[in-house]
Amino acid sequence: MPFPTLHPVKGVTMATGRAGFYKHDREDLLVMSFPEGASCAGVFTRNAVGSAPVDWCKRHLEATKGEGVRALVVNAGCANAFTGKPGADAVRRVASAVGKRFDCRQRDVMVASTGVIGVLLDDTKITQRLPEVEPRLTEDGWAGAARAIMTTDTFPKGAYAEAQVDGVTVRIAGICKGSGMLAPDMATMLAFVVTDAAISPTALQNLCTLYTRNTFNAVTVDGDTSTNDTLLLFATGQSGAPKISRAGDRRLADFREKLEGVLLDLAHQLVRDGEGATKFVKITVTGAETPASARKIARSIADSPLVKTAFAGEDANWGRILMAIGKADEPIDRDSIGVKFGPHWAAQDGLISPTYDEAKMSAYMKNQELEVTVDVGVGRATSSVWTCDLTKRYVEINGDYRS
Repeated sequence: MPFPTLHPVKGVTMATGRAGFYKHDREDLLVMSFPEGASCAGVFTRNAVGSAPVDWCKRHLEATKGEGVRALVVNAGCANAFTGKPGADAVRRVASAVGKRFDCRQRDVMVASTGVIGVLLDDTKITQRLPEVEPRLTEDGWAGAARAIMTTDTFPKGAYAEAQVDGVTVRIAGICKGSGMLAPDMATMLAFVVTDAAISPTALQNLCTLYTRNTFNAVTVDGDTSTNDTLLLFATGQSGAPKISRAGDRRLADFREKLEGVLLDLAHQLVRDGEGATKFVKITVTGAETPASARKIARSIADSPLVKTAFAGEDANWGRILMAIGKADEPIDRDSIGVKFGPHWAAQDGLISPTYDEAKMSAYMKNQELEVTVDVGVGRATSSVWTCDLTKRYVEINGDYRS
């Protein structure tokens, strides 16, 4: 996918460099700078084996209440996860070095890492590069920033929108990385989104948490959550728009819509770049008892290897969909279930559809974008999850990941 045009966001600058976490010649270090008074919010992995950078960000966002964040440092090629106290010390040294260069406290520096789990971060690779990276800070470096944080990604990912806040135009720009070890709560990835709107840390955190639910937490590639999942949302307050202290403020109506759109765009790009993926699939469950139940059933379908390999083989094997519905262990009415591939019914009222047409189904499954709709017949709740197929290439990529 071509990288979109991301315009500069007032108050944020960025630069990239090569720290050397990869043997081949590529940039693997990103530094971003924010002005005094910027707000920050975050949502992180629920994986119990969280990384040292995740621990750092969570602890200091809680301590500062999201106020006064001045910098972000990201490296690719080393996750610094399951590295104990030495890993935590490495993060602290990185934050301290960046703080000295940006004249701020180390707790005002957010840190994120991605790469191989169980390898201790060599923080000197980052700190030694800071003198050459800092002078290159620019407000228009989004494409390079997105490339620097990639691991197995095949393309850099970005999204952009403009919104009106009380008659003032504000900008929202974001980048993310991820293509494998990707599942809800959160979806495996690093994502960094910046706006020049003036929003209090509390309101920003509420927005971040709310709109993660149906974006990054509604995509899955392989059902595995990462140790390093991080979404950080920054507000520089440099647009000239009035400061908003409540997430529900009516003046944020357009902003809320555009922010969710940016997050959803980024989340969809993660799935489109799923390791070895050839299909982009939307799973929608309707007729569920509750939204949570609908989501659990949708995830059961989206994460099923049997369902995903059927997508890869362009086989409308709706029996596998039924299996995945049943194993979700949620309220359903077996004799009312309906399954539809795009516009074509496979099953209705608990039986094969009277209009079932194998030739039409086979033709539909050749599309690169597919939609499966399931009605479970017990209520009115609905939920959607986005996923991809599971191909031989996924096995090859992950079998060779460290070698």
